[in-house]
Amino acid sequence: MPGGDPARQVVVTGLAVLSALGDGTGPLVEAAWAGKPAFAPVTRFDVAGRRVRHAAHLPGAPRLAAELTRVVGEAAAGAGLDREQAGRAPLLLALHSDTRTAATVAEVGAAVRDTVGLPAVTSTAVGACTASSGALADAAVLLTAGRAQTAVVAAGYLVEPDTYALFDAASALSRDGEVRPFSRDRRGPLLGDAVVAVVLETAGSARSRGVRPLAALAGWGRTGDAHHVCRPAPDGAGLARAVTAALARAGVAPGEVGYVNANGTGSVLADAAETRAMHAVFGPGDGPPVSSTKSVHGHALEASALLEFAVTVESLRAGLLPVNAGYLGSADDCRLDLVLHAPREARPRYALSLNSAFGGANTALLVEAAA
Repeated sequence: MPGGDPARQVVVTGLAVLSALGDGTGPLVEAAWAGKPAFAPVTRFDVAGRRVRHAAHLPGAPRLAAELTRVVGEAAAGAGLDREQAGRAPLLLALHSDTRTAATVAEVGAAVRDTVGLPAVTSTAVGACTASSGALADAAVLLTAGRAQTAVVAAGYLVEPDTYALFDAASALSRDGEVRPFSRDRRGPLLGDAVVAVVLETAGSARSRGVRPLAALAGWGRTGDAHHVCRPAPDGAGLARAVTAALARAGVAPGEVGYVNANGTGSVLADAAETRAMHAVFGPGDGPPVSSTKSVHGHALEASALLEFAVTVESLRAGLLPVNAGYLGSADDCRLDLVLHAPREARPRYALSLNSAFGGANTALLVEAAA
């Protein structure tokens, strides 16, 4: 935290996850390290008239409000927060409406707030792929500015028929039932379930409570391309600026980054643009190891960034870098040091988690391993 108060460093003290792999971070990261995707035929709703019939989703019909309430409570408990302490923490949400139950974003947020005992929702982001990374950055700003000592960030998307139909109609989903980031013959993303909650706290607050952080959010950057409503800027300049801003905020040089959990949707244009962004920051040669865990857990829209942040935190803790699954061979426009076939043992101090969204939104989160 260059030039700042070390006691105001932003640390992660609580983390809870529900994904298509199951409950908790364990099943999620085990699958990410093994490169074992969760994609299967959709059974939650009728897809008989769709081009694509695969997603990464849990069995049955979980309710977003109930699952989000549960993971927020688990994250708060994991951070050692009692109800009174949690009640002072601002709540920042990134949500998709639960169309299967006709629950709006506002209704889901109110259910979480009232059940867990948190104060009024500070903000709710609905900007799809960068929604939860933006919420995480907003929470970090509250902490570094001294406006709060602890903040809860939560996100949720459960695969539902409306968005599925839109993506399918736009031919945006992978037709071969796999996501193949940065690979030849890549054909796009597949949707996936995710409900995630993270407790952020100042380092001083965590120390005063005797809580050992899981990791630190050392830096963050947010930019906009203003290039196209759907297509990324081909040169990746906006994402490169977001990465540069995150590194500058932390006073970290590009060469200190030891892993990148890429946005990596498996889309032809997006993966190529993201590769150019990484080349702009790290150079076209020996950059850091890269993988996209969307190749395992799918694209969880508003919850994607927070889910990938969780995978990155747990991978730093374990010293294992996730596999870039679905890979069919080298693509000329995606020359990167990809983690393939097996998890790579490494204990970098810093890792990046990147996300980009329609409309040209880009975010970069710099995660620092716990000391």
